[in-house]
Amino acid sequence: MKIRIHASTTLTTGAGPGPGQPLWQIAPTRDLAGKRLTDFMMLIPRLRSRPRVEIERASREIQAVLSLHQDVVFADLNLKLNLLWVSLRPRPGAISELVAAIRLRVPEAVLVAHYAEPR
Repeated sequence: MKIRIHASTTLTTGAGPGPGQPLWQIAPTRDLAGKRLTDFMMLIPRLRSRPRVEIERASREIQAVLSLHQDVVFADLNLKLNLLWVSLRPRPGAISELVAAIRLRVPEAVLVAHYAEPR
């Protein structure tokens, strides 16, 4: 997987659309076989305010993790919002594995999740 840097606002995988497009328009919801994808977001507090060298280091670390997982089909690092979005093929434990691996290399990254109330 290759991550491409767009100016100073977005880092996206593949050769898809450039910066400025809303994520809901570019993030895939299905794979090439038509199967639904799952996704997650991670907040990386104050990433955009760090020196360029630190931003590039974090980007390389994230790319290194994502490139090891064949389940990942899309990733976007939005520096303006300090958010990493990852879409992947569903597999039990895949999100937990990726989040843990990213946190090992970028410890300040935090999974964005909601509390599901018991029914």
